[in-house]
Amino acid sequence: MADPGQDPGHGAPETCGLEQILEALKLLLSPGGSGSSSLQITKHDVLLATLKSNLSALEGRFQKEPRWKKLRLLRDEIASKAEWPQNSVDVTWSFTSQTLLLLLCLKGTMLRLAADFIPGKPNARTPEAAPALSPDTLSISQQKTVQSVLQFVVTLGVCPYLMPGVGVPLRYRTEFGAVVQDVVCLDAAPDATRRLYTSCRVLLNVAQHASLGSLIFCRHFGDIAAGLCQLGFCPTKRKPLKPEEEVLTEEERVLSRKALRDILDQVYQPLAVRELLILQGGSPQSCTDAKTPARCRAPAWLRRFCGQLLSERLMRPSGVQAVVRGILEGAGAGAAGGSDAEAAAADWKKCDLIAKILASCPQQCLSPEDYYRDICPQILDLFHFQDKLTARQFQRVATTAFITMSRERPQLAAKYLLQPVLAPLHRCLSTAEIPESDMVPGTILVTEEELSRCIEDIFKVYVVGNEPLAVLVDSLLPVLGVFFSLYCFTKQSVSHIRSLCQEILLWILGKLERKKAIASLKGFAGLDKSVPTLHSLCQFRAATQGGIVITIKEAVCDEDEALYQKVSSEQCQVEHLGDLLSHCQECGLAGDFFIFCLKELTHVAVESEAELKMQPFSSRSLLELEQHQTLLVEGQEQKLMVLQLVAVLCERMSEQIFTNIAQLKSSDFAVLKQLLPLLEKVSNMYPDPVIQELAADLRITISTHGAFSTEAVSAAAQSALNKKDPERGREEQQQTSHEGHTDASHSHLEQQQSHEKSNHTGLESSAPLSPQEGSEPSTTSSQKSGSVTTEELQEVLLSAYDPQIPTRAAALRTLSRWIEQREARALEVQEKLLKVFLENLEHEDAFVYLSAIQGAALLTDVYPEKILLGLLAQYDGNKDKQTTETRMKVGEILMRIVRALGDMVSKYREPLIHTFLRGTRDPDSAHRASSLSNLGELCQRLDFLLGSVVHEVTACLIAVAKTDHEVQVRRAAIHVIVLLLRGLSQNATEVLRDVLKDLYHLLKHVVRSEPDDVAKLHAQLALEELDEIMRNFLFPPQKLEKKIVVLP
Repeated sequence: MADPGQDPGHGAPETCGLEQILEALKLLLSPGGSGSSSLQITKHDVLLATLKSNLSALEGRFQKEPRWKKLRLLRDEIASKAEWPQNSVDVTWSFTSQTLLLLLCLKGTMLRLAADFIPGKPNARTPEAAPALSPDTLSISQQKTVQSVLQFVVTLGVCPYLMPGVGVPLRYRTEFGAVVQDVVCLDAAPDATRRLYTSCRVLLNVAQHASLGSLIFCRHFGDIAAGLCQLGFCPTKRKPLKPEEEVLTEEERVLSRKALRDILDQVYQPLAVRELLILQGGSPQSCTDAKTPARCRAPAWLRRFCGQLLSERLMRPSGVQAVVRGILEGAGAGAAGGSDAEAAAADWKKCDLIAKILASCPQQCLSPEDYYRDICPQILDLFHFQDKLTARQFQRVATTAFITMSRERPQLAAKYLLQPVLAPLHRCLSTAEIPESDMVPGTILVTEEELSRCIEDIFKVYVVGNEPLAVLVDSLLPVLGVFFSLYCFTKQSVSHIRSLCQEILLWILGKLERKKAIASLKGFAGLDKSVPTLHSLCQFRAATQGGIVITIKEAVCDEDEALYQKVSSEQCQVEHLGDLLSHCQECGLAGDFFIFCLKELTHVAVESEAELKMQPFSSRSLLELEQHQTLLVEGQEQKLMVLQLVAVLCERMSEQIFTNIAQLKSSDFAVLKQLLPLLEKVSNMYPDPVIQELAADLRITISTHGAFSTEAVSAAAQSALNKKDPERGREEQQQTSHEGHTDASHSHLEQQQSHEKSNHTGLESSAPLSPQEGSEPSTTSSQKSGSVTTEELQEVLLSAYDPQIPTRAAALRTLSRWIEQREARALEVQEKLLKVFLENLEHEDAFVYLSAIQGAALLTDVYPEKILLGLLAQYDGNKDKQTTETRMKVGEILMRIVRALGDMVSKYREPLIHTFLRGTRDPDSAHRASSLSNLGELCQRLDFLLGSVVHEVTACLIAVAKTDHEVQVRRAAIHVIVLLLRGLSQNATEVLRDVLKDLYHLLKHVVRSEPDDVAKLHAQLALEELDEIMRNFLFPPQKLEKKIVVLP
């Protein structure tokens, strides 16, 4: 059958304008009758009557009005050439046929106008003037008319004739679609398949015009693709007996298949992917609502064919990006971004789905290796998008796909994913062969962009992905030496990749087996020369953009200078290794490595003199003497390196290295006892008293297997740390002083906490041990999750009341760790644990009550509904029953709970705010200030969830700031406003719009009338925040940017 949408011939009138054709289309769409009745049959009758009336009105215009004669002639000429049945008993098809004819008239007229248009020459005097528009350009209102017409054509001419399961049924779209589905008469001539073929082919003919094609494919691509799939690929049940009984010829089916593939290549590829996924459908849905029938599942042939088409989209250039965009943009994460994009980025299930799609080799591919060779570079490109919202989504997908492919096919992933990522580091390994052309001093082996991209990609895959697969760990092991050298270089200057290198090193050291981790640390320290490191000819150098490049270094002719550089480099590496190990104490790696160093030191201390004796020179040749001398020098270097390493570890981690005594086994102590004579000698003869105390404490600890240690070790270790890092104590003191200005009620607590941090850092446990870390041989079974016995629990509960402060604090920390690890036996006695923590709040020692605060906060995070209200009642209780210090400690627990709850704090908004508001009227000024500080922290977390409570909070702040007689309370009230404005930032104009004026007046009043200088300073800071917010609101920053819209 010929193409049903042929173009009009050259004999058609040329003076028919676009306005007249669009007027005829408007006439067909004009409403008629009354659709106000709620009876379904009435809606059907109204629709049919409207269609008949509009068709009659159009024919009347053609026959009676002379100005419509040209359009009628054009329509008749196109109708005579069209070979599809245009009249039918079914009014819906007659209406669709007339609409299709008018669309062909519109397309032909627009092509003719565009062909006859000759643009004028631009005026040199006004070069900024816009060029004249082509006469075939549609206005906004005309585009809306054409869109409405296209919607009617698709609704009446395509969707009703789709098979069940092909596309989205009309009844699931709109109420009007359900009416149309019942109005169409499928038994009337022409056949439903012939109608579908005619509608699709004519729409594709009209879409050949660029403007009309964009209107068609933007909204109706899915329905047209569904129709073409059914026409070209739906299997026939039986072969007809006679050719005239065929609804579609084989040639027409072939044309439908070709048309489908053409439009798939033509449109925006993410749109094609999304519509194919919709066509493919999901699993059959179970009907949970009796009123809503379950949708039919897509037929098997359609699912297979859509899967084949999707695989073809994926295998195309940039196919991975098209698939990712198609799925994510379908979830609302389009070009506009915003909260929908953030939600899509946070949807791990969708990312896992895309990763599984990318990791599965399609059937069309010859081999998995060919597929990985084509796909892996595209997956790596997903890491490098610049747009922030798009980058978040693509990086999450790329990370998940990377890990999935590494898990399913590790060899191919190592070849096509890991090798390209790690290539810049392999290029400068000590085992690598550098080409002679690159050995010129100053030659850049790895550029700044390559190295930065390499580090960032490794961080996204290893640390963010957090899957310690064997192929990932084994691939990173050879370049760990280069990584550590890079980390040491970044520690000497400012670099944005310093934190990334540190996180990667900590991750890999935590995931490695303990023996391999110790071996890697030996390589870092220079004790194991077999570990690959940075090539001797290479060096790191700061780049122009803040990054780092790897270049060929110049040869040093001066031997003294070379020796100095070597010694200083080794010393810096040892110090940086100590810094790195200070972050590995919770997992026990630092302790194990310290034990290894002590064993090496033991060999140095007890080395036999017979090993040092040389054989007579007469029995050796000169070569043997030189080799022996070289070995002696290397041995001395090794011993000096061990001594330096032990000194650094003792200095950096002396107060923390033995906190987890359980990790030391009896065999370890047996080895350490060999050091007792040496430690005794040091404690008696060394001139520095700090080292004497440290040696004495180590000696006592080793002798008692950790059962007892002197109290002087904490002071000695702190003194050594302050000598090494004097800024540490100064920063904590400044932070405590600043908090004292803003909240006097917490000054004592913050000072105690700051002092406690500096003296007991090693006893704090901020995170539970991972399964890999907890399964090491040096860790006892009592530390493994799920292994706490009833006897151990009872023993720890009794220790929580021990008169000895270290024992009590250690018991509280142990209970907190069990709660954080969700130990079942500990959580069974939650009431008893809460009682233990609350009773220890009364203790005067900061280490004890801070441990109790931490435990109570962790327990409330597990059972917030059961415990939070009780804590609020205790915080709001009578002053006679509890001291002010205890209530402030409970307030600290509440603040930790608010931070831990995050967005879930909105559920407990009312009791929290009301408790703190009541606390502002407490007779005790310290409690009033504490309540205001807690109120500011809570309001900063609530953000938009403040709601109507903002009026109560504002009234309270105004009253306190103006009337309270205590200066600390007034300071706290003004500081709450600062926190509120700083936390809301640009959202302040929306959240505080009803009270912003009152807050402004209050701040001006404080600046003018407040006698206290600190309160004035807080008010001035708040006014500056408010001024910045209003400036950005009234005069948003102008962005010189262009938006590029990709048309289909």
